Amino acid sequence: MSWMRLRRLATELAVISVPAIAVLWAEPAFSWSVPAALVACGLLPLRHAWPPLAVLAALWGLAGGLAWPAALVALYALGRRGARVATTVPWLVLPVVAAVTPVLLTQSLPWQRIVLTVAFVALYAIAPTSLGLLMTTRERLTESLRDLERAREKALAASQEAARAQERARIGREIHDSVGHHATLIAVGAAAIATTTTEDETRRGAEQLRVLAKRSLAEMRVALGMLDGQEHTPGLTGLAALVDGSRAAGVAVELQHTGTPGDAAPAVERAVYRVVQESLTNAARHAPGTAVRVDLRWLPHELEVQVGNSAPACPVRSRREPLGGGGAGLTGLAERVESVGGRLSWGPAVDAGFVVQASFPLRTVPPPAAPAREEQPA
Repeated sequence: MSWMRLRRLATELAVISVPAIAVLWAEPAFSWSVPAALVACGLLPLRHAWPPLAVLAALWGLAGGLAWPAALVALYALGRRGARVATTVPWLVLPVVAAVTPVLLTQSLPWQRIVLTVAFVALYAIAPTSLGLLMTTRERLTESLRDLERAREKALAASQEAARAQERARIGREIHDSVGHHATLIAVGAAAIATTTTEDETRRGAEQLRVLAKRSLAEMRVALGMLDGQEHTPGLTGLAALVDGSRAAGVAVELQHTGTPGDAAPAVERAVYRVVQESLTNAARHAPGTAVRVDLRWLPHELEVQVGNSAPACPVRSRREPLGGGGAGLTGLAERVESVGGRLSWGPAVDAGFVVQASFPLRTVPPPAAPAREEQPA
């Protein structure tokens, strides 16, 4: 038996035994006063099912004059469980009538004492019921205050988030206006050079510069959320074009697929594309002239991506000394990979090169349900 059950059992025994002891110590007015009061004490657990039942069980004992200890408990429970005052007050009439009637029938009292007796009995019945109602009202008010506090915190958080969104939008517009203007000028200038030059190598370089400027502008707009609010990062189908673009820029890249392609979520495909893109960018920036290999390994439940380059002319930094002026690119990339349930790591390779590894979970397709067997007639 748990501690809570033991505590409830001990409380219930105390609720029954304390009024019963008070009844046994009192002087009975009638021969049936003590049994009636003890019955009222024994039936106090009925208040958990429906409080008026305990009040009704105490009426006989109230008529005998000894059931007030049990009636106080029952009336308090009546107030605690009462939904409204209007539905609770009528139940107080029965205890008052049951307690006053034997007094009026057995004694000859002047009207002043009759009024005092009725008032005293009514006060006895109203006090515990009012206390129960006040406790219930206090709990409801406390819960309402908690709800208001939670609503205020949510409203404050929403207001702060709206302010941050407005500030991000303002910064995004400024970045778009300034950087976009220069990127557009670069693209237009490169197009002009490609149109006017007579050298094939210069034309190819200018055309590549124009394409890269337009691509950078498009990705900047997507990153700033200035299109339709959706991410337009290519998925696995864009890896071939990404590798071709790096080759055109002078990077020796080899793309290798291993295993049977599985079912990858769109967010996972975009994250894979970003891993390869960031790795190729870092290889071209920090290890120019090295050979880069992109391996995609399809496992039963995972997709592993590894991008490694050969040993560069200068030493390659480890993960503890990240690339890119503080490792903001790889750090942000790790957060993106983790957001789709993947893992990302990077560091020196065995051949003194540098390698970036990532693993992503694949969506598992449940096996088809076995066909139900038809029951053969007996």
